[in-house]
Amino acid sequence: MKSSTTISLLVSVALALLAVFGVRSYLANQRDILAQRAGLGEPASEETILVATRALRFGEAIKSEDVRALAWPTGELPAGAFRKPEDLLGKDGELRYVMSAMEKDEPVLASKITGPGQRATLSAALGEGMKAVSIRVNDVLGVAGFVLPGDRVDIMLTRVIKVDSGADQTFVDVLLQGVKVLAADQTADDRTDKVEVVKTVTFEVTTTEAQKLTLAANVGTLSLALRNVASSGVEQTQPVTLADLGGGPMAQALKNDRADQDESRLTDLEKLVKSVGDTLGNRLGAMEDKLKPKTVPAEPAEPVLVAAPKPDFVVIGVSRNMKREEYRVHLLD
Repeated sequence: MKSSTTISLLVSVALALLAVFGVRSYLANQRDILAQRAGLGEPASEETILVATRALRFGEAIKSEDVRALAWPTGELPAGAFRKPEDLLGKDGELRYVMSAMEKDEPVLASKITGPGQRATLSAALGEGMKAVSIRVNDVLGVAGFVLPGDRVDIMLTRVIKVDSGADQTFVDVLLQGVKVLAADQTADDRTDKVEVVKTVTFEVTTTEAQKLTLAANVGTLSLALRNVASSGVEQTQPVTLADLGGGPMAQALKNDRADQDESRLTDLEKLVKSVGDTLGNRLGAMEDKLKPKTVPAEPAEPVLVAAPKPDFVVIGVSRNMKREEYRVHLLD
């Protein structure tokens, strides 16, 4: 037998043995896993954790019947978990209140409830160094009531300023991004799914952001843009002006048309005012004429005949040989 054939045979046998060993190890491992799942193997060490026995909402007091102990793997307890009812309820009878809504069988964590005897107020839900600021909204500015506690929104500011030419320029800017909604009106339950139009929305912001919101609410109009629940990034934004609506030339033409319409309306108004003034002046003149006293013209006097004075003499003309001579003859009384 050739040496090459012998070497190939030995390598094949070695690979076969390795494959058999690997398969046996894999099968033994799977058998142990199945045995543990079926309860046939050695049970893993466990601890207990308190979970809610019903749905708990913001502001509700937590009582002994609201929690129960549940087996939990050792070393896998979440931060802030309670192991025994005594750790949660305390010995002095001071109640804890729900700050963040929990569903049935959800672990009760310290971050979701108040301290012993502490009230369930909005101030207790604020993070360290954060402030709560409310703004006024309506059905349009508040996204038709779809902004609920726990959502994230962007806050936009619309305002009008004067440019160098003296004209008014309207623009919209994104003031804040990813702001957490604490409450809508007086509802602070972050598990509520009731959609309703609200008048105010309260946000969790820093001190600087609170100053911006307060100032912006007095110089312009604030509106909300609801963000995707998985969207947490900050976008690069820029102010949007009238020139950005469909392109510069088109928006400028629209602006010019609007200016022409305003000027035409002003001209029509001036003509109307002038017409009304003329009509009113004519009517006032007619009324003044009616109020003046009327003078009755005097009737013409009948003519009086006066006799002409009687002459003292008459003139008699006599013609002789183409020559005329006149003689005065006195009249007798």
